Amino acid sequence: MSVSPTRRALVIGASRGLGLVLAGELAARGWGVVATARRDDGALRAAADASGGRLEVELLEMTSAGELAALRERLTGRRLDLLFVNAAIDRGDLPIDEVPTEVFTEVMVTNALSPLRALEALRVLVAPGGTVAVMSSEQGSVSLNTEGGYELYKASKAALNQLMRSYATRHGDDGHTKLLIDPGHNRTRLGGPDAPLDPRESIPAVVDVLEARAGDPGLQFLDRHGDRVPW
Repeated sequence: MSVSPTRRALVIGASRGLGLVLAGELAARGWGVVATARRDDGALRAAADASGGRLEVELLEMTSAGELAALRERLTGRRLDLLFVNAAIDRGDLPIDEVPTEVFTEVMVTNALSPLRALEALRVLVAPGGTVAVMSSEQGSVSLNTEGGYELYKASKAALNQLMRSYATRHGDDGHTKLLIDPGHNRTRLGGPDAPLDPRESIPAVVDVLEARAGDPGLQFLDRHGDRVPW
């Protein structure tokens, strides 16, 4: 007999990498998880098929406001304890003056604008006392930007952090915990094969932080150990 999960999560952007491992880790801990991907195939579908019903797949192009609204309608009536948005692209290590305008726009729309659109569209599903969280990066810290390189990616994550700060100010009385998470430099398609961290080791620590901080007021920018990352 299946047991109904006591905690429910929606993970946006879980087709691969950190999002895929995050969805799987939550399901392994007994959460009921809805995870989104642009296509219903690949590793996420395989994880869902093996999850015993704890992990479901929904199709979503996160940059589409229409698809976000349609997902909200499909999930109407569900109460979420966690809404987690994971999305980022990188288009190379160019000085900012050499970045084509269309590339700048693509990265900013994907890494900064779309995560906040997703939160605004889906926050109504989050229960009182629930958590809304976004995958950020230490690279988005202005005060820690003391080495060269990856200027556009850093700028997009700093913009994400600033927009999340505005979101937290606008919705300061909604009772939701609000988190920006720095998972560290992981071996993913984005992080590269030489990154020092394995997502299978770092993401369980991230979930520990999500569970430990549930119910905390205000916005916090934290790393995978639960330590504050400077803005």
